[in-house]
Amino acid sequence: MNDLEQDVRESLLSLLREILDGPPDVAFVLNRGDRGLLTALDALDAGAASAQPGGRSSVAAHVDHLRYGLHLLNRWASGEDPWADADFAASWRRQQVGEDEWRALRHALRDEARAWVTAAGQPRRREDAALTETLASVVHLAYHLGAIRQIAPASSGPPARD
Repeated sequence: MNDLEQDVRESLLSLLREILDGPPDVAFVLNRGDRGLLTALDALDAGAASAQPGGRSSVAAHVDHLRYGLHLLNRWASGEDPWADADFAASWRRQQVGEDEWRALRHALRDEARAWVTAAGQPRRREDAALTETLASVVHLAYHLGAIRQIAPASSGPPARD
């Protein structure tokens, strides 16, 4: 991997970590002091995660969709071809969760996210789509974080202070 590829990969990993865990000191996507997606989800109980205001998909469905997408990326990073039998529609079917189910779903998302950050940081052959997959995962996570925060304001981060 050349210096430019390494710099791009490190930047993408920083963005992934910021979205997942909040900015450590310098913020690029979220406001300073934001706790990130994973901790924000812990602020919601199963009732809030299952709510479907205006008939939209619930936070639980967004979380299951993210968990599933990261699971596929982790399988892909380990050399499998998970795309042939991927069923993204199935990841949207979990609209309602009980407390135990919600806790397990958040834990599963956290595990898949941590595994993906590790996998995304590994060098890949130049002809791989790894850089595009990593970039797409940053955009995908950011989109769903915004959608979740629109559905459940309790998951929102702090306002800008600068």
